[in-house]
Amino acid sequence: MTNVSVFPGATPLPFDADIMLDDAKGILESVVIVGEYEDGSEYFSSSVGNGPEVLWMLERAKLKLLTAVDGD
Repeated sequence: MTNVSVFPGATPLPFDADIMLDDAKGILESVVIVGEYEDGSEYFSSSVGNGPEVLWMLERAKLKLLTAVDGD
């Protein structure tokens, strides 16, 4: 384990995926992971088995991302 802390705010800089995943362990009730392999292919995994609920989580996250520019 490193002594790197996850920055709680928005940043345009890339961050190590392993550190981000480790930081989320033990604090989330459910999770949807969308990622990209080094070859550019997509990765998707979810702890939620209900497709509409997964979509709802993704849409809520998308809304947060889109409104973050406005200072939400």
